[in-house]
Amino acid sequence: MTIHKKGQAHWEGDIKSGKGTVSTESGVLNQSPYGFNTRFEGEKGTNPEELIGAAHAACFSMALSLMLGEQGYAPTSIDTTADVSLDKKDGGFAITKVALQSKVSVPQIEQSAFDAIIQKAKAGCPVSQLLNADITLDYQLNA
Repeated sequence: MTIHKKGQAHWEGDIKSGKGTVSTESGVLNQSPYGFNTRFEGEKGTNPEELIGAAHAACFSMALSLMLGEQGYAPTSIDTTADVSLDKKDGGFAITKVALQSKVSVPQIEQSAFDAIIQKAKAGCPVSQLLNADITLDYQLNA
């Protein structure tokens, strides 16, 4: 079974003064503005890196929930942040690192079992598998 999800982008103008919008099939994003100023100068609007960060945090959290459930554990909460690093590289830019930070509450789990499951979730998350970047994971278990 193949699942298809769509995102769209529209761009007008040159790189510095141009502007664009991004939208998602679900409508969660609907012509949200992005541009050079939102990506590199901190202006209001979105950018590809924060969208990738949100997608990675969501995917990792769902993968962790799945893998905990497969081992008989039910998490009460998983809060994940993905800090995406965009660096100059080889005359252009590249996403070089994603630092995942996750705070997880799971009743009645041993730390060693949790350590193994969370590392498996980091490696098994489809977004982790997609990215050609160094992915680190810092986590805290609140049993």
